[in-house]
Amino acid sequence: MSQFFQIHPENPQSRLVNQAVEILNSGGVIVYPTDSAYALGCKVGDKRAAETIRRIRQLDDKHNFTLMCRDLSEIATYARVDNTAYRLIKSHTPGPYTFILKGTSEVPRRLMHSKRRTIGLRVPNNNIALAILEQLGEPMMSVTLIMPNDNEPLTDPYEIRDLLEHTVELVIDGGYCGFEPSTVISMVDDEIEVVRQGLGDTSDFVA
Repeated sequence: MSQFFQIHPENPQSRLVNQAVEILNSGGVIVYPTDSAYALGCKVGDKRAAETIRRIRQLDDKHNFTLMCRDLSEIATYARVDNTAYRLIKSHTPGPYTFILKGTSEVPRRLMHSKRRTIGLRVPNNNIALAILEQLGEPMMSVTLIMPNDNEPLTDPYEIRDLLEHTVELVIDGGYCGFEPSTVISMVDDEIEVVRQGLGDTSDFVA
């Protein structure tokens, strides 16, 4: 049975944030809010937790997982970023954007796209997510909480709890989240491509 925390969206309670991080460090999968939609998250190196997320979302090895980061310095650790890409990312971070980049050796191979060796990276503009990432001290492996056969993310934390209470270790109620996922921008091999139009404006990324 999963735990259910109600965390204040503007001033997250440090006690509950610490407990959420303890659950992550113990191998748990959590549902948490972002600035676009609710997401599933776990520790980057936790193979069992990652497989749980794969099962929930029914994902294959071609799916780009996202590393949810607390700031730009973490992005530079886990991805190869040239100057042009860095400037674009910096001007849209934090925000509802996921950037697909070539991963570095810091990223476990099983989390990268099986052929392209790419990884999604994102810095969310959400106080709860950032508080968890700050306390965790490293990125969190993450995917948007869109159930198989659904087109939109789940938005109601009570519905999420009813659906996943026997599958994840923690559901965080951080208030209403939107039903639009993040905008996905590929920045691989000096080519910029809008892969998915989501919440974020894409006018700066199209010629």
